[in-house]
Amino acid sequence: MKASVAGYARAQSLDHAFNLLHSALGEAVVIAGGQSLVASLNLRLSEEALLVDIRHLPELRGIGVRDGFLRLGALTRHVELASDPLVGEHVPLLAQAAPLIAHAAIRSRGTLGGSLANADPAAELPACMIALGAEILVRSAQGERRIPAHSFFEGLFTTALEESEIIIAVDVPLKAAGDQHVIQELTRRSGDYAIVGLAGVKSVNGVRLAYFGVSDKPVLAAGAMDILNSGGSIDDAVAALRGDLDPESDPHASAEYRRHLAAVLMRRVMVDLTNS
Repeated sequence: MKASVAGYARAQSLDHAFNLLHSALGEAVVIAGGQSLVASLNLRLSEEALLVDIRHLPELRGIGVRDGFLRLGALTRHVELASDPLVGEHVPLLAQAAPLIAHAAIRSRGTLGGSLANADPAAELPACMIALGAEILVRSAQGERRIPAHSFFEGLFTTALEESEIIIAVDVPLKAAGDQHVIQELTRRSGDYAIVGLAGVKSVNGVRLAYFGVSDKPVLAAGAMDILNSGGSIDDAVAALRGDLDPESDPHASAEYRRHLAAVLMRRVMVDLTNS
């Protein structure tokens, strides 16, 4: 099956992109790497729309340190997250997560902004951003907003992006001395979406644990985190997952099996965070 689209336009600048989105009267969609969007268009899971191509805009590229954050341009590709020395030094969680994403061909074209805007609940990067306490920068013709990652993902393929807004960058707090970053996931086969995954960050402020693949959006294990951060045991934290997670059954795994895997991952991640 081939995609059905209303048209294609390559944006020459951000202002041009905003004009294209505005003139389409809500019937346009932004395309960058296209690794998720094109598949959904081919399967007719997305409605016919004008494709606004932003992949050539230099304003959306670049990785650099500023004001205590690592700023990642929205067009940063997954392969860059895995190989860029600034990412490896300052946000190793993203360097660890990138090789877990799908396959090499997809990592070479898929973008950070595209993954976050797509908001697949089984994807690695949204959960990483929540675990890291990142802020997502979005812009429209009316101005710019900074949205905390924990508020950005609202549900299945749904975000806080408003009509005609585009993700332009992500600001991620820099790793401090002594901080630890770990991500683990369980899949049926290499390259598959995770049945359950967990991104963990340990800092002077405590532990942050963000699950993916267990709900319609990434989930912070708030109860378990409270127990661990107050000196409680890992057994008590695992028990608290009953209140933190409410997974559903699907053809890949039952809800109870996902709960079991979530507990397994918490124990593994906490070992790595504690002993690294």
